Amino acid sequence: MLGNILHILFGSNEKLQSKATSTKIEGSVVLMKKTVLEFNDFNASFLDRLKEFLGKRVSLQLISAIDSEPENKLRGKLGKPAYLEDWITTFTSLTAGEAAFKVTFDLDEGFGMPGAFIIKNLHHSEFYLKAVTLEDVPDHGRMHFVCNSWVYPTDKYKYDRVFFANKTYLPSKTPQPLVQYREQELLNLRGDGTGELKEWDRVYDYAYYNDLGDPDKGPKYARPVLGGSIEYPYPRRGRTGREPTKTDPNTESRLPLLSLDIYVPRDERFGHLKMSDFLAYALKAIVQFIYPELKDLCDSTPNEFDSFQDVLNLYEGGIVLPEGPSLDNIREKIPLELLKQVFATDNAQLLKYPTPQVIKDDKSAWRTDEEFAREMLAGVNPVIIRRLKEFPPKSKLDSSVYGNQNSSITKEHIESSLNGLTVDEAIENNKVFILDHHDALMPYVRRINTNTSTKLYASRTLLFLKDDGTLKVLAIELSLPHPDGDQYGAVSKVFTPAEQEVEGAVWQLAKAYAAVNDSGYHQLISHWLNTHAAIEPFVIATNRQLSVLHPIHKLLHPHFRDTMNINALARQILINAGGVLEKTVFPGKYSMEMSSIIYKDWVFTEQALPADLIRRGVAVSDPKYPHGLRLLIEDYPYAVDGLEIWAAIETWVHDYCFFYYPTDNLIHEDTELQSWWAELREVGHGDKKDEPWWPKMRTLDDLTKSCTIIIWVASALHAAVNFGQYPYAGYLPNRPTISRRFMPEPGTAEYDELRSNPDKAFLKTITSQLQTLLGVSLIEILSKHSTDEVYLGQRDTPEWTADRAPLKAFEKFGKKLEEIEGRIMEMNGDGRWKNRVGPVKVPYTLLYPNTSDFSRTGGLTGKGIPNSVSI
Repeated sequence: MLGNILHILFGSNEKLQSKATSTKIEGSVVLMKKTVLEFNDFNASFLDRLKEFLGKRVSLQLISAIDSEPENKLRGKLGKPAYLEDWITTFTSLTAGEAAFKVTFDLDEGFGMPGAFIIKNLHHSEFYLKAVTLEDVPDHGRMHFVCNSWVYPTDKYKYDRVFFANKTYLPSKTPQPLVQYREQELLNLRGDGTGELKEWDRVYDYAYYNDLGDPDKGPKYARPVLGGSIEYPYPRRGRTGREPTKTDPNTESRLPLLSLDIYVPRDERFGHLKMSDFLAYALKAIVQFIYPELKDLCDSTPNEFDSFQDVLNLYEGGIVLPEGPSLDNIREKIPLELLKQVFATDNAQLLKYPTPQVIKDDKSAWRTDEEFAREMLAGVNPVIIRRLKEFPPKSKLDSSVYGNQNSSITKEHIESSLNGLTVDEAIENNKVFILDHHDALMPYVRRINTNTSTKLYASRTLLFLKDDGTLKVLAIELSLPHPDGDQYGAVSKVFTPAEQEVEGAVWQLAKAYAAVNDSGYHQLISHWLNTHAAIEPFVIATNRQLSVLHPIHKLLHPHFRDTMNINALARQILINAGGVLEKTVFPGKYSMEMSSIIYKDWVFTEQALPADLIRRGVAVSDPKYPHGLRLLIEDYPYAVDGLEIWAAIETWVHDYCFFYYPTDNLIHEDTELQSWWAELREVGHGDKKDEPWWPKMRTLDDLTKSCTIIIWVASALHAAVNFGQYPYAGYLPNRPTISRRFMPEPGTAEYDELRSNPDKAFLKTITSQLQTLLGVSLIEILSKHSTDEVYLGQRDTPEWTADRAPLKAFEKFGKKLEEIEGRIMEMNGDGRWKNRVGPVKVPYTLLYPNTSDFSRTGGLTGKGIPNSVSI
């Protein structure tokens, strides 16, 4: 009888035992529903709620990191499915679009610490899973899972979606129940190398740059395949698997220009808050709609700026677009809000741009020789100038092919400007520097001048370092191939500074030709090749070979954000045959081919800032100086600030890596790390696989230097060459991208015009009105920080790792960057450092980290180092 009473009160012994041996764990799941992110998908919300109502829910199953199941190949034991609660009624917004859901797990005794979970989405639509947090896990307390991933309905996958806790494990130290989950996840991300990839595929794979041309449109749109050959080596890009073109089986077919749905793994796409969502549509608007309409507009009026005031009107008053079919076409095709953004005004008939910093304080200071030279140290391309070690400058081009390409600059051209020194003395005293765009361009000058509208010179610019730390321009050499053939060498003219009469106008044009070369080289090499293209193989290899549990994956992942997406967008709209780059930069259809030839000289270890400065001869090793380097141009803002940033990154990387690799044997025994490094060399940068300079990845020093270079390139180097584009080149006369006619010769009508109206002659020589409008529209977008920017020294989640020592090292890194911010502002205000502000009064802030800024305001700030190549 007592047993019956107990049975009634407490249930069976089995239930009593169950209650005693199971534990309930409360958790929260933060995600964003698709409908928040895509306002036009009204059906998704209804269908997801219907599925929820019918029992097709979202479930999570914890995976034990302690207890394995022998019958399941020793994989971690699975907990019972737990379901998100209140999907139908949850609308609560934590931040824009985020919603938190409760979930309750029921774990059997002995389950131990969870190490991962499986999530199954039985809804109609995908959602963005941000994080999962468990409270009061027995013996472990609070546990956090950083997810940041799109989860599609289960029928889109051939495998379970697995997410790991924010623990960090070397492969050999992974808890046994998690090993197979870790290995299988990497296999899933590698894919099988076949088929066209779809938006829900999570595959990271490699391809050549064989998608830039469109031979099916005609021969003029054919472009060579870049990568995989000795003739055209190149870094690899992300594979899409699209079919080949009908005309050329080696060229991948292209999407329609209007389509921006280029495959990259969904987690690599821009976030919903990112200004680059606008960027994508703005670029599309410029290319597809605004360019043709502006062309019609410019073709119906003289296609020139007649004076510098005409150019200034772009910023001061704007250009009124005349009513008519062209404007109606723009209005019809582009939403009103986008029109206001593109035209930067509430009046959609007014084309107006923000005033670039280079002309804000003084409208003409950009024309001074001092500013022209200063921008080689503190402008948008401060990575080219080098010290001249022999005079006259010698060419490295093959003389059997190109003849004598050595410089024709003589001592008589420059010796009177060396402050009393002879040329030999000036060189011996490290006083002579050169901006050299001769050897890189000369092999293409004849083709460009013959087959495009550009009239180009190869150029050399010599400079002298004055006692006050500024540079004086000594001479500019402009060279053309010999008219009888390349083997006869160069035909060169040398120009020296002049201010008065027609000689002064000729000198301004000589500087413009040199600036055109520097602008094109900047866009194609300093910016695109050396940051965007060079980093993408690291993004792919890291996701294919390093588990999210791996310490180096956690270290590098923030520095890859949005890179694959912006590069895919570039291939679709910017660097493709007939794209914006070919329309606005001097090499035209030869642009990408030329960047491939220059990639032949790319050396990974020389991307390290100290190595680059030493290679260019602007610094020498000296242990008595900070960072072990003595700058030969002491007031070199890019180098001064860059070395501070470099040292901070290097210290952070060393401290982080040492925590996980206290001995070198852990590095060469790390199977994932070694596979990662091998794939980077042999596949990602496969055309460079046999180079002797690759680090061996056997020591802590190898690992620290390699990771420091990767982070430097993705963050600080990209910031230095990207975010100054609008401040300096938004005013195209300062950084022209195309030269349309040669230097006028005495006795010609062009020379007479140069004498009578030098400003008009200057503007008729450089970038045209249409190209200016298109170029300025582009670089305004590319120079903006997004509103969800994550700067160097910041993370998008404070719980990115559970290990305390790395968290403390990262905190120290952030504080160091904030100290650097203060030092930069102090130096910018110190009149001793003339190159930090210059005649245009633009303080050098391109390497100001902005670590202290959490305002998320974005825009054309001209400062801040984002973590990644994200725009």
